[in-house]
Amino acid sequence: MLYFSELRNKKVYTEDLIFLGKLKDLTFLASDTPKITKLIVRNESGEDLFIPVTYTNRIDRSSIIVKKNYLQEEMVANELFILKNLLDKQIIDLRGNKVVRVNDVALQEQPFLYVAGVDIGLLGILRQLGLEIYMSRLLLSIGIRLTSQFLSWADIQPIELAYGRVLLKKEEKKLEKIKPEDLATYLERTNILNIRKFLKILDDRTAAEVVNFLNVNFQTSLFRQSRPERAAKIISLMDPDEAVDALSTLSSKKREQLLLLLDSEKRKEMQYLLRLAKTPIGSIITTEYISVDSDRSVKEVLSEIRKKTDEFSFLPYVYVTNKEQQLIGAFDLHELILEDNETPIYKFMVPNLVVAHLTSSKEIILKKMIKYRLSAIPVIDNDRHIQGIVTLDDAIQLVLPKLS
Repeated sequence: MLYFSELRNKKVYTEDLIFLGKLKDLTFLASDTPKITKLIVRNESGEDLFIPVTYTNRIDRSSIIVKKNYLQEEMVANELFILKNLLDKQIIDLRGNKVVRVNDVALQEQPFLYVAGVDIGLLGILRQLGLEIYMSRLLLSIGIRLTSQFLSWADIQPIELAYGRVLLKKEEKKLEKIKPEDLATYLERTNILNIRKFLKILDDRTAAEVVNFLNVNFQTSLFRQSRPERAAKIISLMDPDEAVDALSTLSSKKREQLLLLLDSEKRKEMQYLLRLAKTPIGSIITTEYISVDSDRSVKEVLSEIRKKTDEFSFLPYVYVTNKEQQLIGAFDLHELILEDNETPIYKFMVPNLVVAHLTSSKEIILKKMIKYRLSAIPVIDNDRHIQGIVTLDDAIQLVLPKLS
């Protein structure tokens, strides 16, 4: 096994011992088998020579020798740099379902030179600093043996490749094991181009979950630059309040274009929330709630929950309405499952609910929720019709900036 840090800055000579410069980087093909393609040699004038690896006679820890009749070649599509694009960058470890940092790059020499994987451990850092042998001996003297933390190329997914058209192996099932909020956090450290490339790897539902956790500036850029059909699909799968926040930042023309691509039910929901957004608490209202008639039985309510809430991200309470669709009570899921199937829900619902209005301030709503220990609070109009709900998480997030 050969490591890039062992080759970096090594002197490069021709076979007739003419000094060409020092090795600064290697290029490789971003593919399932990332073959090394070129040596990047910086000469004494500060210029970089792009020498195809096919012109090398020898490349190892002791020396780098190239043919005297070498020719240079330009970069090609899907070709990346080890130093610029991979070393010290963050990658997704598909085996361990986490994000790690590349401390060194391992190269395999047979049947040809290619990237075998990366070292994410302390030994990789020490090797870069030229302290590997010294520190290994020192630690061994006190009974500690350092080993490389190696990840093969098949077990990782780069997230910061920024040159050319990148073709990467799709690993949707493994990527889905990583929390969407973790993916979003690390994607925000790259740029919008990389985010778009990465989201293409994910299925629509997982992509929507990741977009939910991106800040609104990234969301806006994504919806502006993505194909309208793809953007509309992601919007339809996002939390409604998050989707409305992003839609509100788009131009009216772009917003209408995306709304027209939604199915009629989702379009009505988005348009309704966009109108509510002009009220004091409109930006934190969500329509992800369920209400049922007071004469329904436990069995009927459970069936309705299964049908209508499969895409909900949160279901704290079930709200109860009368024949005029006025809010008259609520209950949580724990109360529901404790009752017999044929019990009508009006017998165990909690009446006289704590509610909010569209004109209520965010601070007042948060105080009510904390005082009465509510996970969510219903928002009603003057006729006690439910307009939506506000969850505790959303109320806190909106008020936090004022408290900091």
